Amino acid sequence: MRFTQVLMASAAMTLMGAVSAMADTPKIYPVHSKHNYCPAGLQPVSMSGVICCGRPNQSMTYQQALAHPVAKKRVHYVRRSSSSCPVGTKGCTYD
Repeated sequence: MRFTQVLMASAAMTLMGAVSAMADTPKIYPVHSKHNYCPAGLQPVSMSGVICCGRPNQSMTYQQALAHPVAKKRVHYVRRSSSSCPVGTKGCTYD
């Protein structure tokens, strides 16, 4: 009885490892170009910055994925009073 439990646990761990490996598939983006020199059934794709022939698993290009809007922090400047410090006088006057 114990041997079958160990065997079942081993099979379950193997299955979990296979499922996690499938989740880590690389993102393959299509590359839009005028010419397609790839064999039939394949198209130019980008994978890790390298363009080659294949089948994309993403719907948008890599450039489109990077073009999402980024919120920029707005900087509020505090208006400081102006000062007048003429050369040759002692001290400054502030407005």
